[in-house]
Amino acid sequence: MTEAGWIRTFHLMFYACLAMTATTSVLTGGADPVRLGVSALMAGWYTFFVVRRPALFERLNPMGWHLLVLIALLCVLVSLDSVYQMMLFGMVALPYVLLPERWGYAGAVLLVLVITGATGAFARILQDPSVFGYVAGNIAMVLLMGAFTHRLVKEGEQSRVVGVLEERARLAREIHDTLAQGFSGIVAQLEAAEHRIDDPHAVRERIALAKRLARDSLNEARRSVEALRPEPLERAALPEALAAVAERWSAATGVPVTVSVDGVPRRLAAEAETTVLRAAQEALANVARHAKADKAALTLSYMEDEVTLDVLDDGTGFQPAATGGGYGLIAMRERASRSGGTVTVESAPGEGTALCLSIPCA
Repeated sequence: MTEAGWIRTFHLMFYACLAMTATTSVLTGGADPVRLGVSALMAGWYTFFVVRRPALFERLNPMGWHLLVLIALLCVLVSLDSVYQMMLFGMVALPYVLLPERWGYAGAVLLVLVITGATGAFARILQDPSVFGYVAGNIAMVLLMGAFTHRLVKEGEQSRVVGVLEERARLAREIHDTLAQGFSGIVAQLEAAEHRIDDPHAVRERIALAKRLARDSLNEARRSVEALRPEPLERAALPEALAAVAERWSAATGVPVTVSVDGVPRRLAAEAETTVLRAAQEALANVARHAKADKAALTLSYMEDEVTLDVLDDGTGFQPAATGGGYGLIAMRERASRSGGTVTVESAPGEGTALCLSIPCA
């Protein structure tokens, strides 16, 4: 349950306890206008100054004053009918919700002491030591409730922070996989057009490819922001989507690439298919940027308990241990780990590069 959900639960506890005690008071002592009036005033004050002012929670001023008013009204009700002591259960979380952390504990203890004083229990402590145990037990209960409430708030804040960090990481991966790669392709096409400035036909072809890349990148960026599946997977199964990506990459770079499928293709989880497609896009983008390859190959293998993607090129190669991998490779591994998979890279100077993505599946 979220922090907002717990606060709604505390509000419900307050109203339920107030309604129950007021009803019990009427059934046992009759419909006294004073008790009912004070009960209605208490409900109205809580609604207007607490429920409708969540932005002011944990501010000593004015929430401390509103809490004092509610405690004063409860004191009046308890002095009129002891059954209103049950309101302690409806208000036990209130000081911790309304006040800063340390003040919350003080407010909770004050709540117990005021209710105890309104019932005249303090006067009986010397004659009956068990009353002291009753008061001490109530104080211990509200302090434990405070620790529980603060634990909920802290976990809620941690969940929000984790959610924000995960969303930032997701957007960073998506931006890298869409906008960054798309812009790189556009720049490459425009540079090629600049080098062929004396050939109008070649320039028009390069500009057309750049425009196509820009449109595709824009569509992918929109889908990434909306957390949808990549555009190729919207139109086709994974093998066909890989073939389409490879065809466009080859047309943009001029490097031939082959796509092969081993095993019997089957549908995978949406996240797994997205991971495979993004890995292929990133691997091909790295080939275009760094490998200086004459050809590349994609192999998608469907095995009994896993699916693998192998991306090979005959480029210049590199020392994986020396580079450590750029953001693209880091993002690829993060994606794979979310699906329980792994990414390995084998390469050596002058011997090309082999990248393998492996994802377990049922």
